[in-house]
Amino acid sequence: MSGIVVHLPQGSGGTADGEPGGDAVTLRLGPGEVARFGRGSSTTPVELRLADEAISRLAGEIRVTDDHWQLTNHSTTQSYLVENPEGAGEYLRVSPRRAGAPIPFEFARVVLPTRRGTTVSFQVFAPDHVYLDPPGTGGSGAGRTVTAYSLDETATYFLVLVALCEPWLRDRSPVSVPTTPQVVERLRGHATGGRLTARAVSSHIDYLADEKLRIAVPAAAVAAPEAGTRTGAADRRNGKRDAVVGIALRFGIVREEHLPLLPPRAESGARGR
Repeated sequence: MSGIVVHLPQGSGGTADGEPGGDAVTLRLGPGEVARFGRGSSTTPVELRLADEAISRLAGEIRVTDDHWQLTNHSTTQSYLVENPEGAGEYLRVSPRRAGAPIPFEFARVVLPTRRGTTVSFQVFAPDHVYLDPPGTGGSGAGRTVTAYSLDETATYFLVLVALCEPWLRDRSPVSVPTTPQVVERLRGHATGGRLTARAVSSHIDYLADEKLRIAVPAAAVAAPEAGTRTGAADRRNGKRDAVVGIALRFGIVREEHLPLLPPRAESGARGR
């Protein structure tokens, strides 16, 4: 198992003294590693700081095992929800003092209640699910064959990948990879993808590049920018998008048959004529 990615979006860490909380935080955890979350203090350090007075100093922790991740709720009064944003409203309720609740979702949102009529949440991108070998394949251990790229075609990250690859699949010409805002606009009107923000699309691209396709972005794309510029960040983002599309197309991960997953293109009939 490659581990998990925990992401706290910017401004999602609750409020402190009435002000929106904190910068974005992204953690990568391998098997056996733990990340704690809560309000924190000088004597109670946490990796994910959630600034709301209704949240305990040490609200809970995430622990990664060999093939899944677990959530422990340290609160004595509050239940936490673990939602499946990719599904049809599925969620788990982790009751107070519950230790090591196994989470089955590949992509999850952990939601904590507050007293402000809102919630505080963070996202967890889990590892590939493990499946049995097809009947008749036999073998075990070192003799087993595993899938090089295991992607869930019903997941939102796959929808983002299809949108990135669409220009090549439709036009078969060397055009530039769609930008993040273009992907957001392309998915507008989709039942689930239509709610994606630019930040969410970027998170899905990072997940595809780092966890699903395991792409090492070329050094030229991650060179440090000059002081006062954002060139390095832009190059790194472009390098990831280009690499993700290249892998997906070369290995047939995304094909023409996946295009119906996208919403209909505007004025497609006029273009056809």
